[in-house]
Amino acid sequence: MYKTIFGVIIVTSLILSSCCDHSEPKIRIAISKEKSVTSSTKYADWLLRHESNLEYFYMYPLGIDSALKLLETCDGLLVTGGEDVFPGNYGKIDDTARCGRFDRYRDSLEFALIYLAKENKIPIFGVCRGEQILNISQGGTLYIDIPTDFDSTVAHRQPNWARGYHPVWLVDNTLINNICGEFDQRDVVSSHHQGIEILGDNLVITAYAADSMPEAIEWKSITEHPFLMAVQWHPEAMDTLHPLSEPLAKQFLMEATKYSLSE
Repeated sequence: MYKTIFGVIIVTSLILSSCCDHSEPKIRIAISKEKSVTSSTKYADWLLRHESNLEYFYMYPLGIDSALKLLETCDGLLVTGGEDVFPGNYGKIDDTARCGRFDRYRDSLEFALIYLAKENKIPIFGVCRGEQILNISQGGTLYIDIPTDFDSTVAHRQPNWARGYHPVWLVDNTLINNICGEFDQRDVVSSHHQGIEILGDNLVITAYAADSMPEAIEWKSITEHPFLMAVQWHPEAMDTLHPLSEPLAKQFLMEATKYSLSE
């Protein structure tokens, strides 16, 4: 009798142990580029604050072909901040001298990643430059230099970008407004000298600065496209619980999870 009871306990323990060993598959996020792969994971950390069951991959070091193959195994694409997009990509090659640094390889990589993500219906989130290149990918254009091309008293660029704050207003009846809640205005960390001039096809502006400079975009019809949202500010550099940071990470991760379960 004791042997029987002991045997049942052993079998039950093995079954429970086996169940515990099978953890949920990790959400896989492609990150177009980090500031420094070796010393900074600010974008990955932003997502990890809200979802520990996460695996992330830096696309930039891989080369375009390898990055595209890896993206096909991912559940979301995060297009990050960085250098100016080369103006020849949106019909302003004569204004090259008024831009900052370029990375033509990065432009090519991110355009390729965006197009594949759209084709495969992979959720996309863009930050700063990410918003700008997503707008360009849809046929939009940028102001080459806001201080000289756009009459404004808003300081969109600060010497220390992490301390560059200004308020933004969300547009009613948009996805970002629905997920971030109702409020008149909120300060965000935002530092950039370029911004959306002509809006890309099928996009809608969902947030503005005080001078009417676009600060966020998403699909005009969210039911006809895979998830796409982008902001000009830096949610990864803001407080963990900031209402214009935390909900954005959670929404992107939720969309990535839904994508993962649909495969």
